[in-house]
Parts: sequence; C-alpha cells; structure tokens
Amino acid sequence: MSRIRSVAATTPAINRRTVLAATGAAAVSAGVGYALRPTDSQAATTASEAHEATVAHSRRVAAPLAPYTRGTTLATVAAPRTSTPYRRLGDGPGWSRVVRSELAAPKSGRAGRRTALAAFVQLTDLHLIDAQHPMRLEYLRATNPHSWRPHEALTVHGAVSLVERINALRGAPVTGSPLHFAMTTGDNTDNNAKSELEWFLKIMSGGKISPNSGDPRHYEGVQNSGLKLYWQPDSTVRDGDKQLGFPHLQGFLAAAIREVRSPGLNLPWYSTVGNHDAMPLGCYGHGDSWLAEYAVGGKKLMSLSVADSKKLQAHISAGDDPKGLAFRDLLKAHTRDMRSVTPDDKRAPYTPADYVKAHLDPAYRGIGPVGHGYSTANLDAGTQYYTFRISDDVIGISIDTTDPGGHYEGSIGTAQLKWLDKQLTDNKDSHAIVFSHHTSKTMDNTNHVDPARPNERRHGGQEVVALLASHANVLAWVNGHIHRNDITPHSAPDGRSFWEISTASHVDYPQLARVIEIVDNKDGTLSLFTTLIESAAPHRTDFADLTQTGLAALYRELSYNAPGASKVLGGDPDDRNTELVLKKG
Repeated sequence: MSRIRSVAATTPAINRRTVLAATGAAAVSAGVGYALRPTDSQAATTASEAHEATVAHSRRVAAPLAPYTRGTTLATVAAPRTSTPYRRLGDGPGWSRVVRSELAAPKSGRAGRRTALAAFVQLTDLHLIDAQHPMRLEYLRATNPHSWRPHEALTVHGAVSLVERINALRGAPVTGSPLHFAMTTGDNTDNNAKSELEWFLKIMSGGKISPNSGDPRHYEGVQNSGLKLYWQPDSTVRDGDKQLGFPHLQGFLAAAIREVRSPGLNLPWYSTVGNHDAMPLGCYGHGDSWLAEYAVGGKKLMSLSVADSKKLQAHISAGDDPKGLAFRDLLKAHTRDMRSVTPDDKRAPYTPADYVKAHLDPAYRGIGPVGHGYSTANLDAGTQYYTFRISDDVIGISIDTTDPGGHYEGSIGTAQLKWLDKQLTDNKDSHAIVFSHHTSKTMDNTNHVDPARPNERRHGGQEVVALLASHANVLAWVNGHIHRNDITPHSAPDGRSFWEISTASHVDYPQLARVIEIVDNKDGTLSLFTTLIESAAPHRTDFADLTQTGLAALYRELSYNAPGASKVLGGDPDDRNTELVLKKG
C-alpha cells in the first residue's frame, strides 16, 4: 500500500484558528482575480493559517487508507444489455488502467515508494437545463437530431445522483487518500439563465430544487407540444423517437418537474466558468434588450423549417453573429409561429458579476469555501479567475477562457495571461494544476473584442500551452468543453512537460466525472492517476420507477439512446483510467 502524505494526515488540533478557517479557503496571495481575502472568509492571513484553512475542509477518514475502487469505472461501467433499437442498459465490465509514458519512463517499484500529494474530483459540463426556457434551440433538431436531447428535462436528477456518487467515495481509488475538493470546469448551466444557476448552486451545496419554471403546476415545453419532432413521453403520439423504440411513460413530465433534494457535496468545491455560464446559449454576448425580454416572456418558438434551421446553425458555427442580432431577427420573423407559455423572471440571463455574487451568497456556501474560489476582489476587478492552495505542495489555478465578445470557442486576454505567468512564477516551489473550461485546441476565438476591455488582445490555446510549458511546476491542465475524454501530453524542448486532461460531460453519454490523484514516486518522477466515475444511479432502469433515483437512471439510458448521439465520447482506453507519468520539475 502506498505511503500517504495527504493534507488530512497532518491535521492540527481543533482550535479557534481552524474554526475560523472552516468558513472559507485562504488565498495563495491577495490581489485582483485571486482567491478569497480574509475579509471574505474570516480565514487565515499567514502561510501556516493558509494550510490550516485547507486542512479544515479536507474530508476525514477514520479507516486505514487503502485503494478504493468501488463505485468507479474500474469496477463496472454501464453497457447495453439488449440489441433492440432502443437499448436497455445494465452492468458492464470495468475499464482497466493504462500507464502512459510519453513524458517520462515509469520506474519499477514505484508503487511501494509513492507518496500522495493531493486528490480531487473534476466535474464538467453538467449543462443544467431549464427545459422550458423560451430561448432554446430545440427546433434545430429539424437539421441535426442531437440539437435536442430526449433526456434534457432530467439534468438536475442526473447531477444530484453524481453528487451522491462523489459523497459515497471513501477515498481516492489508487492511494486511498482523502479527496480534498471538487472542481467544476464550466458549463455548469446551459443557457445562462438565473433559474439554472440557482439549481446548480443548490445541487452542489445542498437543498431542495424544483426543476421547473413558468407555470408551477405543469410542464410547458416541446415534450407535450404534440410535435412529432420531439419525444412525447406522456402521449401515445407516434413521434420520431417512439419509432426508434423510446417508451410511452405516463406521468413522466409531472415527475420531471417535481421537487428533488440534493445532499450537497460533503467536501469543498470550486467553480470555473464556461461559455454556457457566461453567455445566453453559450454563444451570444450580453446587451440586446429584446432577447433579454424574450427570455423571460410568454412566447416560445418550438418549430422551424429545415432551411431556417440550417441558416441559424451556420451563423452559430461561423461565429459571425456574436451579439445574436441575426438570431433576434429570426425570432421576430416567427412571432406568429410561437406558442404561449407562462412568463418567468427567473429565466433572465445573468451577468459575470451576477455569477460571482451568487457563488458568494451564504445560502450556497455548503461545506465551503465561501465563494467557491471567487471573491469580492473578482467583483471589484470584473474578473473570474483565481488561485487557491490545494495542499502543502500543490496549488490550483482556475482561469476564465470564455470570450465575452461572443461565440462558443475560447481565448483569454493579455492581462489574464500575464497574471497566469505571475502566479506560476510566484509559486514556483509548488506543483500547479491549471483548470479551465476550454481545451487548448478549442481556444481559437481571438478575433472578437471583449466589450469590457476593447483594446486588449486575445490569446489562443497554443499561447497558453507555450506559457504552461515554460514553467517547470505545471503538472496538468484540466478542462472540459468537448464532452469527450481526451488526454494529451505536452512537452517542451528543455524537458519540461505537463498533461492536458479533458473529461467527458455529464449531459451526453457516457456521463462521467473524474478523480485525479497526484503522487510523488520518489524516483525523480510524479504520477497523475485519473479514474472515471458515473453517477450513483443504477445501470438498470425501470420504466415504472419515476422516483428521483429512477429518473436519474433513466437520464443515463435516454442519453445513450439519444438520436444523433456520439458513441465515441468515452474516448480510447488511454483517455480513461490512467497513470500519467512525468518528470519531476
């Protein structure tokens, strides 16, 4: 069994200082865009107190530490058990661990020498969907079948079940180390709606959630529209999805909007912003008053011609309508085709400042830290990036790769790039894990202007890769956005190297999150162990079970069967459960 050098292993005796620290994580350093300041958290102000602030949030384990694989994809993974057009899921064989040596050769005997430095969980692309929101693009299904997913009304149920799975993990799968925190790497919401943001914060911190908007008494959306373009679960209408084997489930929609309860994570959690969090539909900049009013109003477009769908999709793909003006004009042209729904102010878009303020709201503190990485310094500066201490030897850096000028691909501004360089330099004696939403290959949106910083240059993913590779303390860049498991080695000519770890979403099958463990092999190398996990919902579904758990299981099965869904998002074996070896900086 590995020797463990975890934060929790050095927990000091409880005293007034650690009690104060329990209200929030301490910043690595104070300043614009950083983590919490003492005035935000009443937490530590010295280096030793900063350590205690992290310790205060670490999960305690009473039992001896040992490898723990139960509930992970090492043990079992959902897999189809029928060959019918609509395939039912059951327990499938687990995914084995693959050792990757592109950046360093693994040395024998390391399992007996290794020391755990940190362990955490990454969640990404939850895409909590207000399925009845007027400003959604379901009608693009006329062109692309995956533009609307049959399971979208169940995103809250699926996310709560994922929280339940994380809470059930007794320790990290390889070392048994306590899990120090969870990080969400963006697209926590789907449509930049206040309703979705409230659901996300309650899921993560705990509370009762009504996954409904508009009329509190019943569902008003495409799934009871009678349109054959969408799965009509409560109706006997022979829609396109039922022709593919989707079931008739009487009472489905009433169950989908019924109140659910989240226990909240039982470990600290941090938040990184994604394009769907930052912009309506993940691609349109803020500012158009007509679109803002449409979002909370009483009309909803549910169908569109193939020709108009193709035209709108082309605009979105090209990124040539960053302010949504062409989208607005299309909606105006189809006003007479819209259906009446109940207006709801909770569907209003939220600004970046609203996003940070919501994280700072004491109602959503949960286990903490206060702000979940964000601070009043972020509010003052208008930023959404920060640094935090993970353990004695490791820092985390969350960056904002969204482009406020519009479009779904990412980039960062010069000020943030310089800030990132300074954080890595100032903390050169600590290993660094960088978190973002976008991947290096999807940060190619450098032509739009940031409305808040019109004279600032935007930088792409390859510039970020070059910067990270210039610092010997960078171990990994952890991100999402592409909804696919993908692990990429990055190396520099002088031998400096890091791994880019991209994790699949929790909205598209296979609906995964990832545990990442950092260990020192005591032989000049480090290893990053990555282990994927599913939600706690059973693999087998019961169409008669419309409880919270039953719907979470159905969420997974519907996502597997969703027309147009990709079957390769799980990635190759070497993108799943891995040991990633690299040289010690």
